[in-house]
Amino acid sequence: MTSSSAGFVTGLTAAALAGVGFLGHQAAANVPADLAAPPANGSPAAAASKSPRAGRNPTALPAASGTGERVVYTLSGDRVWLVGRGDKVRRTFAVAPGSVDPEPGSYAVTSRSSSVTGTDGTPVEHVVRFANVNGLPIGFSAAVNHVAPPVDPGARTGGIRESRADGAAMWRFATIGAKVVVIR
Repeated sequence: MTSSSAGFVTGLTAAALAGVGFLGHQAAANVPADLAAPPANGSPAAAASKSPRAGRNPTALPAASGTGERVVYTLSGDRVWLVGRGDKVRRTFAVAPGSVDPEPGSYAVTSRSSSVTGTDGTPVEHVVRFANVNGLPIGFSAAVNHVAPPVDPGARTGGIRESRADGAAMWRFATIGAKVVVIR
C-alpha cells in the first residue's frame, strides 16, 4: 500500500469514527421517555414547569402550552413534546426548523403524507402538516436518508425536521385533526 492510499484510508477511518460517535451521541440524547430509566424520585422526566425551562430542565413541558392531548412545538427551543391524556408527556425531542416559522397559536393537523419530496428537495417521510404561511405548508417530517441539507437562508422551507424514530412517533400520534400548539 502506498503512503498516499494509507493516508486516505486513515482519513476515511477517522471520518467514520467521528460519524459513529456523533450518531451515538444523538441516539443517546433522544432515548424515548418510555425506554429511559425512571427517575429516583418517581416523577416524570418531562413534567410541566412554572420556572424557566432552560435553567433546570430544558426538556420540561412548558406550563403555557395548553391542556389535553396535543403536539407542542417551541420556536425558541426547537423542541417538540407529544402530550397524551392527562397532560402526560409521551415523548420529547429536538427538531431542526425550516426557514419559515408558523406564528405562535393553536393549529390542527390538516394533512399527512407517508413520503414526499420536501420543499428543499430532500426525500422525506412521515409528513404531518398543520399550518400554512403565505402559501408555504408547514409541518413535521423526517429525512429518509437521515441527512437533511443545511437550510439555505434564501430558500423558503416549511419542513420541521425530526429523526426517523421521532418522525415515526409523530406519525402515530398526530393524525388528522390532532391539536398542535406553537409557542415562542
